Amino acid sequence: MMDSESITQVSVVTRFFRRLSQIYQQLLDTWTPYSAVRWIVTVLLLALYMLRVLLLQGWYIVTYALGIYHLNLLIAFLTPKVDPGLQEDMDDGPGLPTKASEEFRPFIRRLPEFKFWYSATKAIMIAMACTFFDAFNIPVFWPILLLYFFTLFCITMKRQIKHMLKYGYLPWTRGKTIYHGKEDSGKVIQVK
Repeated sequence: MMDSESITQVSVVTRFFRRLSQIYQQLLDTWTPYSAVRWIVTVLLLALYMLRVLLLQGWYIVTYALGIYHLNLLIAFLTPKVDPGLQEDMDDGPGLPTKASEEFRPFIRRLPEFKFWYSATKAIMIAMACTFFDAFNIPVFWPILLLYFFTLFCITMKRQIKHMLKYGYLPWTRGKTIYHGKEDSGKVIQVK
């Protein structure tokens, strides 16, 4: 049976972690609109990680796992939320237009940009933490891992590009669409 003092201890610990969680969420909410800054920080973290791996001459298996995880995130980012290949069979919801006469439907990603950034940054931080423990420094012949990663990257991206061409979607936009109305004749019409 718990006495009142241990219940107070539990609630203090619970309140501490709840407050810590709120501060963390507030920090994430503050960073949300600044996508360019977020990605610059992530690239700098990745460069710092790569510099650490190069200087320490180890942890190649961790780096390989990080690369595979980032590739998986990239594929989810480039893929539509609803796969058009599966939708042809089911046909129970909106899909991507395949003809010019069909209605425009916006591209909805399987993995939104913020979650992509958050997962990639978290993975870099975890990989960085792994470099502080010798247990993760497994001796491997790194050129084979590098060759295998690039082969996997090329095969996966080829498959993704074929999927994009087959179903006619682009996972990015070229900027804001500008609509042009009727040309201005320059004459001012006064209503009396």
